[in-house]
Amino acid sequence: MPLKVNIKPGEKFVVNGAVMVAGNKGASLVLQNEATILLGKDIMQEDDANTPAKRIYFTILLMYLDDQDRKQYYPIFIKLIEDFMEATTFKEVRKTLLHIVQDVNAGKYYRALKTCKALINYESEVLSYAQQRGDGPDLSALVAAHDDR
Repeated sequence: MPLKVNIKPGEKFVVNGAVMVAGNKGASLVLQNEATILLGKDIMQEDDANTPAKRIYFTILLMYLDDQDRKQYYPIFIKLIEDFMEATTFKEVRKTLLHIVQDVNAGKYYRALKTCKALINYESEVLSYAQQRGDGPDLSALVAAHDDR
């Protein structure tokens, strides 16, 4: 089944490892077969992987984009997951981490990235809460990520 992707004007995107930029009017791509595609909003630079959840995301990103060296990133990914599991007692967070591992093990890297984005948002709220001591973190984004299953 073809996949239609709309690209915003000037937006960077990656298709099968090739970095591209949409023209002034944007682009509409129709992928007729299986391809590795990422839009600019999904791309993370290594320097931006500065929290535990972002490091997990970045490692999945590398596995998704680098088919040849995918196996070398997997032990790093598992270690990051284990470290995060040890650092939390929240059931929803642990469940989210397990879903991410299941998706990676099944080769569903884009889905794992999407779930990991919910984890990054949660982590951001926790860090913000710790700094401000305001309302507790919102688990609804993690619960929503589970609803997609």
